Amino acid sequence: MLGSVNRVLTGLAGLLLLVLGGSVLAVGLGAPPPSWWLYHGRHDVLLSTARRTHWRDAGWWWPTVLAALAVLVLLALWWLTAQLRRHRLTEVVVDTGDGESALLRGRALETVLATDAAQQDGVAHAQAVLKGKRTAPRVRVWLQLEPDVSPGAALDELTSRALTHARESAALRKFPAEVRLTSVKHRAERVT
Repeated sequence: MLGSVNRVLTGLAGLLLLVLGGSVLAVGLGAPPPSWWLYHGRHDVLLSTARRTHWRDAGWWWPTVLAALAVLVLLALWWLTAQLRRHRLTEVVVDTGDGESALLRGRALETVLATDAAQQDGVAHAQAVLKGKRTAPRVRVWLQLEPDVSPGAALDELTSRALTHARESAALRKFPAEVRLTSVKHRAERVT
């Protein structure tokens, strides 16, 4: 849901910028400007001489403006590449056993896996993210453990219970996993 909203908003922003840029270009090439347009002719400028030279004596003004614009462009490019890169696996191909296959939503498998892992003794919070290909998924699991839990025991239980259950329910031959363990932050107990 959030991804589609993000794409729609990105598309609308791009369309708005395209229309504005195209209209500036059209007026610059000699098309008559509409009545609501900010500038009234082909020879109007974005910054008048008075506005442009207002900060002329301050040597910091134009380098600051150019640096801010450069940072803005770099942030926009970073955001664009983050939008185009796929972070999660959206679906997993499941062999139904009759020569056909079905598609399992990746978020559903992540949710079930995280819920199974969070129900383990001593696990405060769990999160799972699917990566890889539709036919060969892999998972990254984060477990937040209570202070008194052995990491080895938690990992053994995750492997034997939650990961095995997810692998068998999705009919996968292998289901590689990367598990990251952290502990719940707590205050030191006072001994009296």
